[in-house]
Amino acid sequence: MEFIRQRIESQIIGLTGLALGQLDFENPKGDPGLFGPDSVTWKVHGDFTSMMIGGIGALLLQMLHPLALSGVWDHSNFREDMLGRLRRTGQFISGTTFGTRKDADWLIDKVREIHLQVTGTAPDGRPYAASDPDLLTWVHVAEVSCFLKAHLRYLNPQLSADDQDRYYAEIALVAERLGARNVPKSRQEIADYLEAMRPQLLCDERSLEVVRLLLGAPAPSALAKPFGVLMMQAGIDLLPDWASAMLGLHQRPWQRRVVRDLVWRMAPLLRWAMRNGAVHRARRRMGLPTR
Repeated sequence: MEFIRQRIESQIIGLTGLALGQLDFENPKGDPGLFGPDSVTWKVHGDFTSMMIGGIGALLLQMLHPLALSGVWDHSNFREDMLGRLRRTGQFISGTTFGTRKDADWLIDKVREIHLQVTGTAPDGRPYAASDPDLLTWVHVAEVSCFLKAHLRYLNPQLSADDQDRYYAEIALVAERLGARNVPKSRQEIADYLEAMRPQLLCDERSLEVVRLLLGAPAPSALAKPFGVLMMQAGIDLLPDWASAMLGLHQRPWQRRVVRDLVWRMAPLLRWAMRNGAVHRARRRMGLPTR
């Protein structure tokens, strides 16, 4: 059983930012990082399954903003290395959540520097910049709203309304330090923001190409392939109905039920296998049990 557990865990870690190394989540001892173990952010970001699903949903939602899409399209190698991009994004999220204060600060400064280089002109003639405060807010809201939605669906549906608001208030710190402005910090503010943004969103051929690339992304191994397919469908299911309609990603009610049931059946196995994820290492750093 231990061989099987380690095999599953190695496959999972290979999909995450931990595969990139660079960050030491276990030292120095006692460093709580930006949030600490009592935060709701640690709870929401600590489950690989729901975070993977939320990340897929977030990427699809983010790409409906023409300026966000242009920045990724013109300055990222995601078409050749989708897994690498997901790993880098995962490293930023895990590092700013579970890393030490020094590593979190380093990641934020690094991303701010990268954003300054991401500029250009969208197909509609509008200039874009990844450092644009309003664009940073869009990327942030699309991301964290999907993370929380996946957490509620696949890990803890009983998370209180107060804790949900607390999560949005906590995680706004990272967006604001990246340069975002007017960051929503509650469930109601998030819902109002997403509704207000809908007129600015667009699905064009490049958006559909991102969908095709995600759906056709090669799995890192045969063992990971069925898991990847399920995560993709669960991420699509996570989208607001209006977003999935824009992207042409239609799922019948019975398909959604099957996807959700399969995730609920599979997730306990992955949680059993994972003992050296970012949250486990961070808890060891804090002298806390990992189970």
